Amino acid sequence: MALVGCGRALPAASISNDQLSERVETNDDWIRSRTGIAARRVAGPGETVTTLAAEAGRAALDHAGWAPGEVDLILLATSSPDDLFGTAPRVQAALGASRAVAFDLTAACSGFLFALITAAQYIRGGAMQRVLVIGADQLSRWLDWDDRRTCVLFGDGAGAVAVQACRPDDDGLLGFRMHSDGSRNACLTLAQVDVRRPLLGGLSHQSGGFAPIHMNGQEVYKFAVREVPAVLAELLEASGTDPAAVDWLLLHQANQRILDAVAERFAMPASKVLSNLAAYGNTSAATIPLMLDEAVRDGRVGAGDLIASSGFGAGLSWGAALFRWSGPGTPPADA
Repeated sequence: MALVGCGRALPAASISNDQLSERVETNDDWIRSRTGIAARRVAGPGETVTTLAAEAGRAALDHAGWAPGEVDLILLATSSPDDLFGTAPRVQAALGASRAVAFDLTAACSGFLFALITAAQYIRGGAMQRVLVIGADQLSRWLDWDDRRTCVLFGDGAGAVAVQACRPDDDGLLGFRMHSDGSRNACLTLAQVDVRRPLLGGLSHQSGGFAPIHMNGQEVYKFAVREVPAVLAELLEASGTDPAAVDWLLLHQANQRILDAVAERFAMPASKVLSNLAAYGNTSAATIPLMLDEAVRDGRVGAGDLIASSGFGAGLSWGAALFRWSGPGTPPADA
């Protein structure tokens, strides 16, 4: 599997910490010192998971040099779909990728990494040749904007990567690990509201709806700083990779202190840690591809660069992948 294209999309509106302090009791110093976040994007009228995912996907297709009709599969990692029956088919239609199978994958902030690993299985099994992997979330609609513990953390956005079957010598995925621990699910939830309404006789039905995002911040932080270095160490050892050989550390953008702690664990200088958390906050499944696209487009990440990546979050779920950025022009498997 070769990673040959990328793209991103962001809502137009950006809300700074100072602006947010006009609504909730907080301030820029409080938010920055605890999270590293300075601003976040919030979807406005006409901006949805579908539109953002399609825009990011279109940019990735253009970058890879693919026509929409050449895509075999679209995987949309999202925990905030526009339609609970599936948003990926809407993205497929918006892109004009009429030949592609499209479906959603839900794993919260681990979603993009899990989707990328899933794409690799379809490609390596020979079922698919070209896959578009998109991470997109609009968590602003599921926040309690009067709860300063959560509303300061999240933002909206989308990122996408185009991956294709390639010759063994060009394989970009060196290894991966995936984990889940449902016993700790209550630490971070976007749960159903259990409201019952009369149906007939003595029967009732549950009325659909979800409560705002709930998070035990301390427990999630402790989970991340413990499990992320462990899963990365496990992966690097299994693949025989010296941490010094890694060009970039690309983690889910949740908290700058988590990024710093993981980098310190592997003695990586700050210059090798990719971070755009300050500008966008936590965009859930979008953070990794959004950051990757930014770094590719500005020239930091180049063809052949080795990237150690980890996603982690609700579920609780976490994982890691070691991959090389191939870039446009990588020969397909049948070249």
